[in-house]
Amino acid sequence: MKYVFGYHGGGGMPEGEADVAAEMAKWEAWFGSLGAAVVDGGAPFSMARTVAADGSVSDGGGTNPLTGYSIVEADSLDAAVEMARGCPVLSSGGSVEVAESIDM
Repeated sequence: MKYVFGYHGGGGMPEGEADVAAEMAKWEAWFGSLGAAVVDGGAPFSMARTVAADGSVSDGGGTNPLTGYSIVEADSLDAAVEMARGCPVLSSGGSVEVAESIDM
């Protein structure tokens, strides 16, 4: 089954080449530890807007906006949650939402 990791918060984009390289190394190591379970490494997000049912639009994606995503394969939601526990965004104060993707 496929699961989406929705990243919220974190420390933001690092500044300077050394900091960017260090952060990328953490993500590469984590993805490497997940191996073939990584279906799509995803991408970080920048600007966001939210469209409400009444058609109004607000900036920022709400109070806890998505900052990125990845897609993995796992045998169960619990197994996917265990994978998410190693995510580098957690060490900078962020969170990972784990959601099962339903094949239709």
